[in-house]
Amino acid sequence: MLLIKHARIMSGSGPAIDRGSVLVEGERVAAVGVSIPEPPGAVVLDAAGCTITPGLIDAHAHAGIWEEGFGREGVDVNESTDPVTPHLRALDAINPEDTGLGRALEGGVTAIWCAPGSSNIIGGQGVAMRTYGSSVDEMVLRHPCGVKAALGENPKRSYGSRQKSPATRMASAAILRETLVKAARYLEKQQGDKAPDRDLGMEALGRVLMRQEYLRVHAHRVDDILTALRLAREFNIRIVIEHATEAHKIADLLAREEVPVIIGPTLGIRGKVETRERSFATPGVCARAGVQVAIMTDHPIIPLQFLAICAGLAWAAGLPEEDALAAVTINPARILGIDQDFGSLEVGKVADLAIFGGHPFEPRTPVEATVVAGRVVYCREGGLLSC
Repeated sequence: MLLIKHARIMSGSGPAIDRGSVLVEGERVAAVGVSIPEPPGAVVLDAAGCTITPGLIDAHAHAGIWEEGFGREGVDVNESTDPVTPHLRALDAINPEDTGLGRALEGGVTAIWCAPGSSNIIGGQGVAMRTYGSSVDEMVLRHPCGVKAALGENPKRSYGSRQKSPATRMASAAILRETLVKAARYLEKQQGDKAPDRDLGMEALGRVLMRQEYLRVHAHRVDDILTALRLAREFNIRIVIEHATEAHKIADLLAREEVPVIIGPTLGIRGKVETRERSFATPGVCARAGVQVAIMTDHPIIPLQFLAICAGLAWAAGLPEEDALAAVTINPARILGIDQDFGSLEVGKVADLAIFGGHPFEPRTPVEATVVAGRVVYCREGGLLSC
């Protein structure tokens, strides 16, 4: 058993608790509150002056398939030979020894959604996974987990520069629409007397059409976001808007249509036309309108260990503290379909948590320790805690 006591607890499921404790038994949270008795034989960490949060979750990253320090040899994020590749799985390209995954623990990030990139109209299937483990199969939390799609500049640039389609936004929308129609016909044929030959890509999109998985649509500008919403209505599918740079302009519409947004990467330059209106105020505008908001690093664009800093900058720009915590914990967990076990510190949930040396959203605050499934997997050298 592990007892962490005397900390401020931001559980993500209720008001903060001052001088509280978290008791972990095995891989699960056994108790959260004040004055928890110390069980015989428990390992005890005195976290006075620290803040405990759920393990942070990045809802959009490429760690493991876009490796740090390896150049071209470590980049498996985009299969740019075909604009439609729904049969691809990020899971099959992840290197669990990627430095970026290890460093994530230094920032309290215990889980991510790892997905193909945005060169393709349909890039493939993502996976919800831990940032800790020696085998990617042991790190998987949910797979398949969403299908990646993209609108806007990226697929235009990837294929139009080679005189291939799509070279325009019209073509991007048309290709996505055509492919969803093809998937719908595949599902219809499966119900007939003679099932069609197996098509792995159509199976993946079939899960989207049956609303079992989200279509995760890369879209920065309002026009691209509106195209994604139009397609969602047309095919009655569930979508998430990835990046959502201009989501603040149509926050009320996104709230009405109950479309989650994953905003970022905001800590960086405005490197292309689509990101001219990049702002840390966008999450606050969307959250106040009632949109379910998550914040991404898009690692390695922003290193995973800076996820809490991104949430803190959004907090400083008007995102309420409770919503800032939700944007990197329970909201990503809900989008990924893992919230029954992750995203908040509650009795019975998996004991993934981060121990910060102060307020988690202050840039100078270090992560003192990170716990995954009840096990301390990172402890800051020379820090406040004796792990």
